[in-house]
Amino acid sequence: MITLAQTNLSVYPLCLGTNVFGWSADQEQSFKVLDAYVTHGGNFLDTADNYSQWKEGNTGGESETIIGNWMKARGNRDKIVLATKVAKLSTRRGLSPDNIKAALNDSLSRLQTDYIDIYYSHEDDLVVPTIDTLVTYTELIKEGKIRYIAASQHKADRFEQALLISKRNNLASYIALQDHYNLMVRDPFESEQAQVVIKHNLSALPFYGLAKGFLTGKYRGVNTVNSVRSTSASEYLDQVGLSTLTVLDEIAKEHKAAVAAIALAWLRSNNAISTPIASARTVEQLDEIIQIVNLSKEQVDRLNIASKR
Repeated sequence: MITLAQTNLSVYPLCLGTNVFGWSADQEQSFKVLDAYVTHGGNFLDTADNYSQWKEGNTGGESETIIGNWMKARGNRDKIVLATKVAKLSTRRGLSPDNIKAALNDSLSRLQTDYIDIYYSHEDDLVVPTIDTLVTYTELIKEGKIRYIAASQHKADRFEQALLISKRNNLASYIALQDHYNLMVRDPFESEQAQVVIKHNLSALPFYGLAKGFLTGKYRGVNTVNSVRSTSASEYLDQVGLSTLTVLDEIAKEHKAAVAAIALAWLRSNNAISTPIASARTVEQLDEIIQIVNLSKEQVDRLNIASKR
């Protein structure tokens, strides 16, 4: 277990992403994945109010509802570190004070809990003054509805600006940044955001840690995989992608681990990152990502070279 910087939250070094719940995994499948995750010692769940609005017939909140039903059925809310987000649900867009309060109450209801451990600004809001957003979060923390706040999909300068506003005004401050980062997409995180995270002693928790499934090694252009991710994963099927998979294969054999576990281990080797986020539609997929592997410097260097664009 690791402790997230600036918090007293002790979490498993793999955060389980739940964007597939209510999309490619129904409630029964989701329960099986969640049960398997906690059996391995996992306790950190990442969701959002707009998961999975993109599926035809969904309205958003499906993932939260499944997690709420699962926690109620298992009676384990106090053992789970729960993160959800506000700003991207079509009916609850943005970070205005009124919207945050309404969206939070909706999420609490779906999750069947009275508090959120980490509440994310799911994307930056360039219209609402940042101080108004932070004042609202501070009030909600005082009310006990939120424990900590974090930011997702914020550019480095805007993220740091929010941190400075919090400090100057004695307001609640973001404790983490969640953004797109993996072996296939290394910038702007490495060139910009990581420096802010390290400077302020915060946590980075990257999403798409497996490059939309490409870094599982299952999408190489020669085989057909029955997955909603197959099309998006294929965008990385170029020379750099194939070279990276070759090195991942080699290191996976060295550790007797899944290719996906090695890709996630590479993320953990970055000292800006506390824990990556990865999702699983089935227990078999979970088994591939749950193993915690420690890479040598030589192995990290090999992956850095192979994935450099």
